Amino acid sequence: MTILSPLCGDNPGVRENGRVPKPPINQRLAEAAVALFDENGYDETTVDDIAARAGVSRSTFFRYYRSKEDAIFPDHDTLLATVDARLRSSTADTAIVAIIDAVRIVLAHYVDDAEVSLRRYRLVGRVPALRAREIASVARYQRLFREFAGEWLAGTPDADLRAELVAASVVAAHNQVLRGWLRGGGTYDPFGALDHALRYVTATFRHLEQPREEADEVVVATFRRSASPQAVMTAIQQHLE
Repeated sequence: MTILSPLCGDNPGVRENGRVPKPPINQRLAEAAVALFDENGYDETTVDDIAARAGVSRSTFFRYYRSKEDAIFPDHDTLLATVDARLRSSTADTAIVAIIDAVRIVLAHYVDDAEVSLRRYRLVGRVPALRAREIASVARYQRLFREFAGEWLAGTPDADLRAELVAASVVAAHNQVLRGWLRGGGTYDPFGALDHALRYVTATFRHLEQPREEADEVVVATFRRSASPQAVMTAIQQHLE
């Protein structure tokens, strides 16, 4: 996606003085790491190589990342905080909506930077160390959803079990859609597929939402004059159950 700068007409990303601003250092390091892993291989690439490609020192690299694999997943802490904030902004009767919104936030993170997401996907498929790092990241998201669902369901039967099932289902739905989008080269809008997948989740867990208190309903029934008293009582009982 190209974003046109309001300062510079049709020349995106250019300031008035004609210079293109450099991306933030953490972004430059992440882009350098992805490019070098792709070009030279993960094992062959060192932290010094990544720092040099990004135009910074080795010590600067370690101010942003603890290891070279961390540079491949640079935004997860920020994204987790965003997801957590969305979940915490909900109430008991909007918990399902909050979960759906949070899942869409995660998918949007990958879609908005499709090129990096696709390169990362190819790398993770080839490098076991990166695959292990990705699994650990997914576990953090699932734990976040599980803790939220656990608080939402607290005091109900099998709350811990049901919270685990909610979290696992949500993450599985997201990951299935994300993998399909990545395998397809990121060439289509995946949000329709995500909504379709989440409908299965909401159909399964919608009944867990805490219902609002409702006033007693009035049941009005009509019968033929010829109806027997037993038939009338049976029909009324069915409506009241």
